[in-house]
Amino acid sequence: MALTGIQIFKLLPKTNCGECGVPTCLAFAMNLAAGKAELDKCPYVSDEAREQLAEASAPPIRPVKIGYGDTQITVGGETVLFRHEKTFFNPCGLAGTVRDTDEDVAGKVKAWMKFQWERVGLNLRPELVFIKCESGDADKFKAAVQAVVDNSDFSFILGCTDPEVMRPVAEAFKDKKPLLYAATNANADKMAALAHECGCPLAVKAADLEELQELMTELTEAGYKDLVMDPGSRDFVGVFQDSVAIRRAALLEQNRALGFPTIVFPGEMGETVEEQVAAAAMLVAKYGGILVLEDLTAEMIFPLLLERLNIYTDPQRPMVVEQGIYEIGGPKEDSPVAVTTNFSLTYFIVSGEIESSRVPTWLLIKDTEGLSVMTAWAAGKFSGDDVGMFVKKCGIADKINHQSLIIPGYAAAIAGDLEEELPGWNIQIGPREAAHLAKYLKEWAPDK
Repeated sequence: MALTGIQIFKLLPKTNCGECGVPTCLAFAMNLAAGKAELDKCPYVSDEAREQLAEASAPPIRPVKIGYGDTQITVGGETVLFRHEKTFFNPCGLAGTVRDTDEDVAGKVKAWMKFQWERVGLNLRPELVFIKCESGDADKFKAAVQAVVDNSDFSFILGCTDPEVMRPVAEAFKDKKPLLYAATNANADKMAALAHECGCPLAVKAADLEELQELMTELTEAGYKDLVMDPGSRDFVGVFQDSVAIRRAALLEQNRALGFPTIVFPGEMGETVEEQVAAAAMLVAKYGGILVLEDLTAEMIFPLLLERLNIYTDPQRPMVVEQGIYEIGGPKEDSPVAVTTNFSLTYFIVSGEIESSRVPTWLLIKDTEGLSVMTAWAAGKFSGDDVGMFVKKCGIADKINHQSLIIPGYAAAIAGDLEEELPGWNIQIGPREAAHLAKYLKEWAPDK
């Protein structure tokens, strides 16, 4: 049972050192009890107290690891209901579906492997494949899994409710740590035992929340911990209501039986791809732990990846890109050179407009602590002296055969100082709006 704030306070060192981020041990204890702090933040807690406080300091939503290698994901671990209260930690997993009756499993996952995009130094991609056993044949099921392993680096979910068919496949691929889907009222004992033997996480499927509560209580009391929940909803309203109810029960009511991530199936909602993507978009924002889609195409997965990136970015910290030289379109010695700030949205917009212009360009990104051009200029972090020093040190002069630099139109005021800092350079004032950048680059000349 979770401890109260006062019970936790009695086990803390009572130094009021403030190193945990709050001024007193009592405040820290209250945050621990509410699931808004982590015990590791206290550097002076004793080992004995740490053991006693383990349950109280655990996140209300248990984090569960699924998969292996670069596509291993952790789902769960949330401590707040709304992102602005703190942040969401572990991005939801996105999966496509293959069946062991499909003619070309290898071809499908090879195509999905191409859906990778780099943004802000991150590789955005789907991580999972839901492998569904429709044949009822363990050998065919195993062959489909092997095809996924041989032709991709996806982690995967084994979809089979027959423990006898699931067993040889789970045992053969247990080192990949797949999620076993699923334990139900009919097979819970056998599936839970198999997941325990293989060291794999287990999904629990129920017809409704009441049945799910009973199943989860039974399994957690038996000592099973790495669980993922499927409340069974397959319609927009039902899955939304269940997702919110589960999250509120875990965070606000401290319901440990429901304190686990969920797996949801937007691929089974709606008759059209558009309806399925709309359901997925809703569930990215509203607490889906793993989202299983019927198919994956670039048009549907890319927007979901960007939504996920935004939802799981800390809203209290600016999102930045690394300072340096970015080559867009394979620039050469005579290609234009532009400079802007390292605010991620600025980078996205400017780099996107450069790409659409099809004019190979050197884009210099100056560290402004995540501020946009106007804000950075007003704060003195995008001044002529600073930008000039950056241009000198970044090494761009060794890559080009001209001395022309395009600065943002909103930073035109720094042109004079920049010319003093970079004698001999032609400082060109670019457009104020990024939408006009493509036309500007197409007409660009080093001496204009």
